[in-house]
Parts: sequence; C-alpha cells; structure tokens
Amino acid sequence: MKNYQPTKEIIEKYAKVLVNFALGGGKGIKKGDVVWVGGSEASRPLYLELLRQVWLAGGHPIGDYSHDIYEPADNTGKFFYEHASEAQLDFFARDYYRGMVKQIDHDVTILADTDLEALKGVDPAKIMRRGQVHKPLHDWQNKKEGAGKFTWTLGLYGTAAMAREAGLSLEEYWQQIIKACFLDEADPIAKWRSVEKEIGAIRGKLDDLKMEWVRVQGKDVDLKLKIGADRKWEGGGGRNIPSFEIFTSPDWRGTTGWIRFNQPLYRYGNLIEGVELEFKNGKVIKSKASKNQKVLQEMIATKNADKVGEFSLTDSRFSRITKFMAETLYDENMGGRYGNTHIALGTSYHDCFAGDQSKPTKSEWARRGFNDSVVHTDIVSTTDRTVTATLADGTERVIYEDGKFVV
Repeated sequence: MKNYQPTKEIIEKYAKVLVNFALGGGKGIKKGDVVWVGGSEASRPLYLELLRQVWLAGGHPIGDYSHDIYEPADNTGKFFYEHASEAQLDFFARDYYRGMVKQIDHDVTILADTDLEALKGVDPAKIMRRGQVHKPLHDWQNKKEGAGKFTWTLGLYGTAAMAREAGLSLEEYWQQIIKACFLDEADPIAKWRSVEKEIGAIRGKLDDLKMEWVRVQGKDVDLKLKIGADRKWEGGGGRNIPSFEIFTSPDWRGTTGWIRFNQPLYRYGNLIEGVELEFKNGKVIKSKASKNQKVLQEMIATKNADKVGEFSLTDSRFSRITKFMAETLYDENMGGRYGNTHIALGTSYHDCFAGDQSKPTKSEWARRGFNDSVVHTDIVSTTDRTVTATLADGTERVIYEDGKFVV
C-alpha cells in the first residue's frame, strides 16, 4: 500500500515512548522541562503528537518544523552547497545555538527522509567543512549531557522513499518500526523497561570481565581493539528508539586489522556501498568503497575521522528488526540470524567512561584515548562474527558468537 498510514493509536503510543521513556535516560521528561522537537512535513502526524505529549507531561516544547524534498527544485540543501560563498559555508549562528543549548533540557528528533541521496554530486569537502563549522554546537550539547542536564533521542517515521530504498512496501516498512518499538504491545513503555533491564544485566557482566582487548573475527573481518582504562559498556536507556545495541568507546590507539561491511551506508546525502577499512596503530591506513569512495575518503580525511569512536554489538534475541531499513538508526540495531557488529569512525561517547564525565578536561579525554571529531559515522555488518576478549589476567574468553552474547 503506497499510501499506508499508521493508525492514530500507533502514533500516540510512539510519541509516548519517545517523550515518557526515551527522554530522561529511560525516565521520561519532568514537569517544567523544555523539549526541542524536530520534525518535517513527512513526519507531521508524529511531530504534532510529540508536541501534545510534551504538553500533557507538563513540559514546554520548542518546535523545529522543516519542509521536505519532493522535487529537485525543492532541494535547498543541494542548492546551498552549489551556490554558497566561502563566508556562507563558514557561517555559524553562535549566539542562537548557544542560547538554544542553554535553554533546552531535551531534544527529540524525527528522521523522515524523502530523498536519501539529496546531496548526490555535491563536493564532499564542502559537506565536511560545513560539519566542522557546527562542531561547537555538538561540543556544548555533549558537555551539558555529561553534566547530567541534557538528554536526546531519535525516532524514525517511515516514508515511501525510505521503504522503496529498502525494497519494502510502505506498510511492510512500518511493520518493522511497529515491531522494533514494541508499538504492538498494550504497554510499550513497560516492555521497553523490561528489555532495558535485560540489556543492563549483560552490560554489567561485560564490565565485570575487566577486558583489555577484543578481537573480532569472521570471513570478512580480523580486527583487534583496545578497550582502554576506565571504560564501561553502554546501551538501551532511551537514547535512540529503538536501541538494542551494547557498545563502548575503545581506546582508539589500539585498533589494528581489517574489516569489511555488508550493509550500505547512507551518509551526507549519498549512498556508500562496499566499505572496506584497514587499521594500523589506531588509524585507517586504507579505505575502499564500491560506490561513492570519494565521499568515504573525504569523510575519513576530516580531523580524527580516521579513528574508531565506538565498537558495538547487537544481540539477535533482543531486536525484532529483521529487514534492511536503509537507515542507520535501524540497521545498527538489526537482529536477524547474526545480530550485527558495527564500528563508528569519529568521535567517542564520553558516557562510556566509568568515572564522572563532567571532570576530565579536553586533554584528559585525549590522554585516555577518547577520540574527538565532528564526525560519528556508524558502519554496519550483519555477517557471522565471533568476538573474543582478552582479560586483565591474560586469559581469553568468547563474549559474542552466532549473533548472541555468551557472558
């Protein structure tokens, strides 16, 4: 059904999950909280319901509603890059964004693409340059989040363009969203809290192992990563809906080996396929893609985007996502036979630090091997991988095989 629309009940459940569970680190928002709500024409039903749910929870929504790309003439993003002057490329509304970060307590953003290759043909150097200009915004948000004063989440609203790219009907695409987010449950929030408890138990076991290294092996990978001191595993908790992955931010300096990815990557308005990476002494020394290699290599050339910021595994027993969705939010949480393995090039997550995130200075984060970059790009594979940990006492233990944690 090309014109399929989820029911009002589904949309209401979805909005409640995002506002009353995902934000606040799994606790929802509090009365008086200010919530930035980002949506577009394509996601209008969910956007409006999010506003209602913030009001019902006693919060104050600040709406950010944008147009969609239906015709080439409407593609203002591409128009900007094709016509922007040097000054326009480098413009950053510092006072506006500084005030926004100071004002808001939460950010919920809906992903709803109507053209997954909207920036096809744009010079990737310009896209990376623009991303670097906005780095202060991300730094301010991360600092506030580290101090426990800001939370965020992402949700997906299925569009015909996304379904078509995934090779699904719009109804099939939405069925994946509904199942993945437990919107077919009588009480989705209760289900999420139950899953969060199970994910938390695995995280605790991983932390207790006191790993020093992990080695990922399979037919398309032989990669070794140094976990690093004072690390912990994260996952669940509402940041991203759905979120089944369990991840950490390793010490980037210890990454060595090679890895290939069987899932395509939609990034910077382009489709990148057949990604292959080789690491030595923590840095990418070779990169290759069967499609849009120039975009991949321009991204990697961005400051510190040649280093690993995240290593992640998804247990197939948690995730109800069984189809390719052409959206990283879902593809990095795919279940299926072997779950998935993914790494992110670029910036690390400070919440993978086992200590007080508000304490380390920028130089201390660097000393601990946490990477800092404007880029954070997740690249996913769903093939069979075995992950073996080397523990502090030198013994080895398999922690993940056949798409499942075995701890």
